[in-house]
Amino acid sequence: MKKYKAIFFDWDGTAVISRKASADKVAEPMKRLLAEGVKLAVISGTTMENIAGGRLHEYFGIEERKNLFLGLGRGAHNYSFDKEGVPFLMEQKIPTEEDILKIHDICYEIHKHLLHTYRIPTDIVFSRPNYCKIDLMVGNHRGDALFLQEGEREGLLFFLEQHGIKGGIKGVINLAERIGKEHGMPILTTTDAKYLEVGISSKSDNVDALCGFFQKEYGITEKECAFWGDEYIGFGEGIYGSDSFMITEKTKDGDFYDVSDTEGERPVQVKRVGGGVESFIRFLEEQSMR
Repeated sequence: MKKYKAIFFDWDGTAVISRKASADKVAEPMKRLLAEGVKLAVISGTTMENIAGGRLHEYFGIEERKNLFLGLGRGAHNYSFDKEGVPFLMEQKIPTEEDILKIHDICYEIHKHLLHTYRIPTDIVFSRPNYCKIDLMVGNHRGDALFLQEGEREGLLFFLEQHGIKGGIKGVINLAERIGKEHGMPILTTTDAKYLEVGISSKSDNVDALCGFFQKEYGITEKECAFWGDEYIGFGEGIYGSDSFMITEKTKDGDFYDVSDTEGERPVQVKRVGGGVESFIRFLEEQSMR
C-alpha cells in the first residue's frame, strides 16, 4: 500500500469500537504520522465532545496538532488547531433558524406519514444543528456502539417490506425528498439502517472543504489521500451508507477502504479490507513505518 499525505477517517466503528472506548491505541500511530507532517482528518457525523470525550487533541503536542483536522456534524463544522493548539473553527454550514425549523417540520411530516400509512413508529432527534435523526428501528438498541451493526441492514429491509413500503430504504428516502419539496426545501437524506438523517449537508461537505484546503495550502491532491470508514455498505438501488458520502467529484480519485466485515454491495471505488478497528489501526501503523 502506498504512502499517503492525507488520511480521512470515520471515528465510531473505524478508529474506535465505541464512543466510550479509549482512544489510546489509535492515538499512538496517529501521533507518529502527525509528527511526520501527514494530515489526519476525522470525518464524523457527531460533535467534538464525542470524539475521545472532546480531548483527542490532548494526545498530541502543539506542533503535531497543526496536522490534525476534524470534519464533524454531517457537514456542519470543520476544525483545525491554532498556534496555541486550541481547536479553531475553520468554517461551518449551519441553516438559519427558519430553515432548521423547516427541517423539523419535514421530519415530523415523515414521522406522521410512516405512522399513519404504514403503522411504523419512529423517534426523532431534533437537537442537531443542521439535520434531524429519525429512528426507524425504535426497538433496536445499539448501546455504546452507535454505528451500523451486523444484521441491521437486513433487519430494516425486512421490517419495511413487512409494513408494505415499496422499494425498501429507497422508498423511505423518496418519501422524505417528496415531503422536503412540498416544504420548499431540497433536502439531503442519508441512512445507517437504524437512523434516517435528514438535513442540508453530509460528509461530502466536510471532505470537499478539507480536500480543497489541503490542495491549496499543501499541494496535496486527492490521489495522495486515503478515506477509511465502516459504513459504505449498500441498501439497494444505489443507496449506500454515510461513509460513501466521502466519495465526491473532488475526492473520487482518492483511495477508499472499508473495515466492515458485513457482506453486501459497496460503491465501485471502495476496497473492502474488513477487520474492523484493528484493521484501520494496523494501516496507520504501517503508514508510520514507511
